[in-house]
Amino acid sequence: MTATLTEPRLAPPPIEPSSTRRREYPALAALLIGTAVAYLWNLSANGWANAFYAAAVQAGSVSWKAMFFGSSDAANSITVDKTPLSLWPMEISVRIFGLHSWSMLLPQALLGVASVALLWAIVRRNFGASAGLLAGLVLALTPIAAVMFRFNNPDAMLVFLMLAAAWAMTRAVADGRWRWVLLTGVFIGLGFLAKQLQVLLVVPALALTYLIAGPPTLGKRIIQLFGAAAAMVAGAGWWVLLAELWPASDRPYFGGSQHNSIIELTLGYNGLGRLDGNERGSVGGFGGGEQLPSGGGGMWGTPGIGRLFEPAQAGQIVWLIPAALVLLLAGIALRGKLARTDPQRATLILFGGWLVGTGLVFSLMKGIFHPYYTVALAPAVAALIGAGSALAWQHRDRLWVRLAAVLAMGLTTATAWIILSRSTSFVPWLRWAILVGGIVATALMLIRLPRKGGLAVAAAAALVGLAGPTAYAVDGIATAHQGPMPSAGPAVRGAWGPGGPHGGDHGMPNGRTGNGGPGNGNAGPGNGIPGGQHGMGMNHGDTANAGPGGNGGNEGGPGGFGGPAGGMMSASNPSAQVTALLKADGSDYTWVAATVSSNAAAGFQLATQLPVMPVGGFNGSDPSPTLAQFQEYVQVGRIHYFISGNQMGGDRGGNGNGESRSQSAQITAWVKEHFSSQEVDGITLYDLTSPKTT
Repeated sequence: MTATLTEPRLAPPPIEPSSTRRREYPALAALLIGTAVAYLWNLSANGWANAFYAAAVQAGSVSWKAMFFGSSDAANSITVDKTPLSLWPMEISVRIFGLHSWSMLLPQALLGVASVALLWAIVRRNFGASAGLLAGLVLALTPIAAVMFRFNNPDAMLVFLMLAAAWAMTRAVADGRWRWVLLTGVFIGLGFLAKQLQVLLVVPALALTYLIAGPPTLGKRIIQLFGAAAAMVAGAGWWVLLAELWPASDRPYFGGSQHNSIIELTLGYNGLGRLDGNERGSVGGFGGGEQLPSGGGGMWGTPGIGRLFEPAQAGQIVWLIPAALVLLLAGIALRGKLARTDPQRATLILFGGWLVGTGLVFSLMKGIFHPYYTVALAPAVAALIGAGSALAWQHRDRLWVRLAAVLAMGLTTATAWIILSRSTSFVPWLRWAILVGGIVATALMLIRLPRKGGLAVAAAAALVGLAGPTAYAVDGIATAHQGPMPSAGPAVRGAWGPGGPHGGDHGMPNGRTGNGGPGNGNAGPGNGIPGGQHGMGMNHGDTANAGPGGNGGNEGGPGGFGGPAGGMMSASNPSAQVTALLKADGSDYTWVAATVSSNAAAGFQLATQLPVMPVGGFNGSDPSPTLAQFQEYVQVGRIHYFISGNQMGGDRGGNGNGESRSQSAQITAWVKEHFSSQEVDGITLYDLTSPKTT
């Protein structure tokens, strides 16, 4: 007799009324069609979105080698600072439909619809149709999800693959077959190729779920998990192995690394550096834990248990997190005495571990942290709301369950009030409506009502709970988002945007204008980067005005951003005259131009659709190319122009790590010494085919 025969019998899966089952697929169709319409609506308004990745999409659409490596330019000088999987669907779409914003962003929106469908399937399997539909709806309406599934950062692909791994794990828990366990590992490996180590945040939850709830014996479960680890390595390792074995002279430099190594990039800048803040080649050359001169937390917020509730992050994801945690604990308690292999408890463990583990890492990490990272929490929050609500409804006759529901509703109402109070001009009546509706729903939950009355209260509670996130999501969809740091919702006092972390109601990093702090225009206090030389108050392509202590706009200098030449955090915006100048005889050169930093290069490349060399990669701090390599390229006539502007790396001494002057700074100085400049529509160009005469 096996040990499992002595375990408590599983509770039967939830039985829903036949009317619910009949309405399920029309409701699912409405959910998915509605999500598709919302995510595709006015998609081209985002333009090139993050021009850093848009330039790589353009490169990969004309060069298979650039596509394979994720190169920033079709001539394959350097890659983006990520593995390339997230770029591939966009590049294929551009190859089919041509290069424009819609064709690039279409796959991202479709990944959003697919993620909603996948979450519905996961939650429905063990909690029923209503739970699955609610989970999918919550994911679709999560503000930061509504933004990121319309944007070209890697996070859309990352979220989809994390969900795919969760789906495979729920199948593995159901029957214990090797194929599902191995498929879980493969999806995680592919997630690595989308955004490297961030996908590993869900691995502990996946492993713990199978270790606790997998049907086979303990020994076999452990062996299967080792098999999943091997599948994970295989899922990512094939590309890493090819990339590392490829001769360095015949491939692009791995952007974001200091020694042309994808392993170094993975473990350093995109790995441990994000956790401890010691990021070699970080933005501006400063580690994530640097303190701003104006006081307060680090450049990326204050690490700590409350970080997600700070203004910059709260409106993106936090609305339903307190309720999700309450429903998680209630659900675990309700399933506590059932068999080890109970699939409902396994699902709660999976998504609960996902939420808690990932949330803690985001809260405590000391390196680069952007609000949009929190989209990785959205599936876990949505799943717990859907599953937990279904369990609470099923056991609503128990007083303590109703009390748990009351607590969840009360915390949701309070959280929405706090978030909406941070921007009182944004739909000003909404927080009062939520407050009143939340109080009424909370009071009615205490009463044991008949089924129809209970359904009415549950519907009201869902309406109140989703009102705030829906408003933010609608605002996110209706607003154009451009630049490297998108976010959902209105400008919020105290949120960190490119204008500084504490500059009042300044613009959030979503491409819109806000109000400055003590200074004027769009900037915060003028100390956007430690050192306080130049304000970061730009809106990703717009001219910026600094607060006290710095300059902004087109005259940014060493730390400046914005202007037609672009900069480290804003894409260049060349005029028609500059574009025509670059395109003239452009096919005669390997690179029609070179400029410091990938964002500065991106605008010129997208305008001309010809390779532009991003000297120094994203931050201008990568040693690619070296001065000697650049001089050789110039000598043999492979680069036509060098464009000088506001790029940080080209004018700074050193690379922020206490080392000698960066290669990009040396290249800039050498060009200025040996070639004459001309200014065209606010952009300074050096013709590298015409050296100065002595």
